[in-house]
Amino acid sequence: MTEIPLIPLSRLDLRFEPAAWPFADERRAEIDAHFATLRAAKPQLWNGRVLILRRGDISDGVLSGAYSEVDFASFIAWRDWDFPDASVRNCFPMAALRSSDGAFLLGVMGAHTANAGRIYFPSGTPDPNDIVGDAVDLEQSVMRELAEETGLAAPDVHPEPGWTAVPVGQRLALMKIVEARMSADDLAAGIRAFFSTQHQPELAGVHIVRGLGDLRAAMPPFVTAFLKSRLS
Repeated sequence: MTEIPLIPLSRLDLRFEPAAWPFADERRAEIDAHFATLRAAKPQLWNGRVLILRRGDISDGVLSGAYSEVDFASFIAWRDWDFPDASVRNCFPMAALRSSDGAFLLGVMGAHTANAGRIYFPSGTPDPNDIVGDAVDLEQSVMRELAEETGLAAPDVHPEPGWTAVPVGQRLALMKIVEARMSADDLAAGIRAFFSTQHQPELAGVHIVRGLGDLRAAMPPFVTAFLKSRLS
């Protein structure tokens, strides 16, 4: 496999620009049929609205670009069909949660989710809630996802400045290291206690990574590449 680059970013300059998506229009019937099949297996899936990156450029440590809004059914079909439209990208933030004793904590996705069994950092596809004026605020997005999945709020963590961009094909993961004020074991216990109180939590478990031996095949390649860079 080609080595995955890790690109340090000092800031993001991302805008919202409404636009049509020809892929979604041209393949509407196929998309609707695909989503109906997915919902038959996982009725919890909801065809909400998400943001997709239409153009993006990294220069001098700044990622600049523009998102537009699409329906989730079109987005998930595009993903499941191996990204047939290469003119857009799935650009999403991830909270690289690190404990006070230096371990990284990742979530194991629940069986009812679109990424069941996968192991990765708290994250989510940007959506209209992340639009502030004409900007897309991924710092807000990543902290919201962290809180929704783990119960950790601003007083519990300290986000480091900057990001690390990890591009893999049509995916562009944006890693934000978030330092917690607790040890890995205490942090994991708190997260498990949080999602045990929820009716249908996104996470089914917590996975602690203290060294390279803790990497797993269920981790996406962008997560593995990032962790290797931080643990080696």
